[in-house]
Amino acid sequence: MRKITYISYLLILLFLLPALLHAQPGFDDDVNDVNDVPVDGGLSLLVAAGIGYGAKKLKRKSK
Repeated sequence: MRKITYISYLLILLFLLPALLHAQPGFDDDVNDVNDVPVDGGLSLLVAAGIGYGAKKLKRKSK
């Protein structure tokens, strides 16, 4: 059973490693520094999760 687990980890690593090592292409010379890092909906989800986690902690603390 343990040997199957090691083999499956090795296969997952072999299939995912090329995708992890694939680099993002660089920016062109005409790109402004302001636009180098895009901020999208993921940031708002992190903020919402932080607010929810803080509210949960405050609710538990008040009990």
